[in-house]
Formats: sequence, C-alpha cells, structure tokens
Amino acid sequence: MGDMSLRAVGWAQSFPVSGGVRQGRVWAREHLDALGWTHQAPDTVDAVLLTVSELITNAHVHAHSTAQLVLAWDSQCLHVSVHDSSTELPAPREAGDAATSGRGMALIDHFADSWETHHQRSGKTVTACFTPPDQPGQPDPHASDPRDENVVER
Repeated sequence: MGDMSLRAVGWAQSFPVSGGVRQGRVWAREHLDALGWTHQAPDTVDAVLLTVSELITNAHVHAHSTAQLVLAWDSQCLHVSVHDSSTELPAPREAGDAATSGRGMALIDHFADSWETHHQRSGKTVTACFTPPDQPGQPDPHASDPRDENVVER
C-alpha cells in the first residue's frame, strides 16, 4: 500500500484492560506500516504509538474501561481516537520530577498536531491528529524556524 495519497481508510478495535496497551501498540503499528509510515515518517510513527499507549492507559487506569481505538487517515491527518466509559475530561498537567505518572496528555499535547475531547452518552472520545512531516503544503509543526535564534531543542 504505502501510498500517502490514499483517499481515506480507517480501522477500529477494542482493547481490554488486561494486556490492551501492548496489543494496541502492535495493532496500530501494523496499520501504520500498511500506510507506509514506518518508512516514510518514523518519528511520526513513534509519536502515534506513544499516543496510542497513553490513551489506552488512560482508559484502563482512569475509566477502568475497555479502550476502543480507531485510526482514520483522511489524506490530510491520521486521527487517533480512543473511546472509554468515563466522562472525566483529560488535561495536560505538570507532573513533579518524582511523579511516576501524569505526563501522558502533556506528551500528546507536545507530539500531536492537535487533539480534542468529545463527550458522549457512553463516556468520551479523545482524538489526536497527526500529519506526516512530508505532506505537501503542510509545515512540520515541530520543526524549528531557522530565523528564530532563541529556539531551544527539546
């Protein structure tokens, strides 16, 4: 497949609390490979897989819920959505240096081009959007502006 000009494709899968994070990453990687992203946009793949891990973990830990993961490529953006049964909204927060959790949404906020949450009767869905850096006409939101002398690499 490997054709980034592919119009629209999507996949959906539920991941149970037991072992779901690892299964979700493996499942997502297979579909990213089918899109050709593992070779064409490996850094974006890493960011997507981190997001999948964090969103499934949040569903399991905070909602005690099966995570329903949907990947949808619309030729502009890969939408990574996870639905769980909690109505509590996630938000980026500052985690202390000694904290062992609490950085997930801040990481997603950093790596995704955008993300949003939708309330539903049965819980909520968090969706993050990823645009591969080599998309025509799409600037890489994580690239430094060479005119900015005060840019600090992360």
